[in-house]
Amino acid sequence: MTNDDLSHIEPDIPMERRFGWSNLFVTPDEDPRSDATSVGERATLVDFLTGCRQTLELKCRGLDAEQMARQSVPPSNMSLLGLVRHMADVERYWFRQVLSGEDAPRRYRTAEDHDADFNGAIADPAVVDDAWDAWRAEIAYAEQCVEGFSDLGASVRLPGEEEDIAVREVVIHMVEEYARHCGHADLIRERIDGRVGA
Repeated sequence: MTNDDLSHIEPDIPMERRFGWSNLFVTPDEDPRSDATSVGERATLVDFLTGCRQTLELKCRGLDAEQMARQSVPPSNMSLLGLVRHMADVERYWFRQVLSGEDAPRRYRTAEDHDADFNGAIADPAVVDDAWDAWRAEIAYAEQCVEGFSDLGASVRLPGEEEDIAVREVVIHMVEEYARHCGHADLIRERIDGRVGA
């Protein structure tokens, strides 16, 4: 599909942008993210990753199953629900497969459909609940996994590769992955109901 093919599409959402409070998505009292200063490498990495995870969850707050599954930035197949499913699989890969060496196949992505995390993100409350349950379970595992490494410089062999990766690199990669997708979530949410803010 080219840009010319998209020229006839009319937005089906209000174009008025609105903040939750000041220039923020929610009021400070409603914001789960901490603004406390992190001390030391471990706390800094973990706190930044936690904040990114909380941002993705925040951008989905108050939406029903149809809104969660809405692909509102054509021709992309991205949706907020797809992002939650995608990040559940990303968490699972890096912390279970890579850092723990588990035989833990992805929950959604398959050999036949590499985009199953997005393609299967349908407007069904059960699918939404499953995605949140999976995402939260993978985060709980990831947090315990990182806590179990006394040295963030410890390295493991990448599956099927000839190189190693350090625990700190995995955590930094996860911050990068969330930061990228939280940017996507910003745009998708704005297209759904005009809600914006950090």
